[in-house]
Formats: sequence, structure tokens, C-alpha cells
Amino acid sequence: MAKRMILIGGGEMKSRETLPIDEYIAAEAKKIAGERRACGLFIPTASHDCMPYYNTFHKVYTGVFGIKTDVALTVGRPFDGEKLRAKLEKADFIYIGGGDTLFMLDSWRESGLLTLLLQAYAAGKLVCGLSAGAICWFEEMYSDSVIEGEYRMYPGLGILKGKISPHYDQRMLDFDEIVLYNKIRAWGLENNAALEMADGEPVKTISGGGKVYVLDGTSGECVVKAEFSA
Repeated sequence: MAKRMILIGGGEMKSRETLPIDEYIAAEAKKIAGERRACGLFIPTASHDCMPYYNTFHKVYTGVFGIKTDVALTVGRPFDGEKLRAKLEKADFIYIGGGDTLFMLDSWRESGLLTLLLQAYAAGKLVCGLSAGAICWFEEMYSDSVIEGEYRMYPGLGILKGKISPHYDQRMLDFDEIVLYNKIRAWGLENNAALEMADGEPVKTISGGGKVYVLDGTSGECVVKAEFSA
């Protein structure tokens, strides 16, 4: 079974901006579930376990697509590894919400949730994520987690190769400077655009209006941009 991720650059689920991407995820979950009712597990760690965020996820995935939802809450409470493992096993897909990326990773490591997530991914569980939930898997990620509005590159989990910026349509000029100065290649995920990876390789884009870009600054003269489409 391929190890799959669907990575969303950003967008407001509440206002249905990402609905075409959510529809694709829901359809994939139903394929996985077969005759069962599909189930999605929402992980809102990056938003400090914001329940209104989960409620939005529930309204979209249950209200629009008929998928059962659950939530994994781990911030500021005792960690129940067996309960969370059971939730992960039951889910047909995992959806990781946006927010503070570095806080999320620190919290996962401290609680033990990271180990469970990596085990689920290795076992072939479909993993989806938006913004923080998308970029954390790469070797390096462009974020303002330490000081709001001050963006820089931070180490990610390194499960996926490369460097990445979410919300690329909003951070294009600054991120292009980083790419050019460091003479690197990177991904730029716009809002309302998603990149699907299978076994660590890009296989598909899904769009609600945004685009996915491959950026190349290795010449040191200008950033060469190519829209990735598959």
C-alpha cells in the first residue's frame, strides 16, 4: 500500500474556499472505506486544539460529504496513547489543521502523538494537512511560528524531501528571495491548492483556484518557476 499525503497550501474551510480539495479527500476516504461509512480524524494541535476549528471540519465533512468525524485532543491534557491509537486505526484519513507549526511539532514530540502519526503513515493511512499540517513533513519549511510576521526557514520532520512554503501567493516575493539567496529548489503551495504525494513522490495536484509551483534558485540569478500539474 502506497504511503499517501494530500498537502494543502492554505485557504478557509469555513467559507468553503477549499471545498474542491475537501471533495477529493472525501471521495478518496470513501474508496478506502468501501461499504463502511468513511471516517476522518481531525488533529487541531497547531491551533491549540481549537474546537470551533474541529466544528468547521465536522460541518464540511459530515454535513456536505456524509463522512463520520472524530477529533484527537492532546494539548494541556493527559496523553492516552491507547485511545489515540484506536482513533487513528479507525480513521480512513487523518486531517491535520493549520496554525502554529513549531508548537504543533513540539507538542507532538512531548506527548508521543508524533510516534503514533508516523506509524499510521508508515502503515498506509491517508494523511492530509493544511498549512502547518502540510509543511511539517518536509525537510525545511517557511514559517513565522516564532514571531508572527517574521518568516524564516525551520527544520521539518524530513519525511518528505525538499523545502516548502504554504500560502505561496501571499509570501511569494519574500520566499523567492530565500530560494534565490540560498540557491535552492523548493515547493510553493498557494492557498486553495493541494499536492498529493505517494511514497514521497509528487503524483497529483488538486485545485480550488490555487496553483502548485516548483521553484529553482540554483542559478543564483533568478528564480525559475514552473507550475506543477499532474
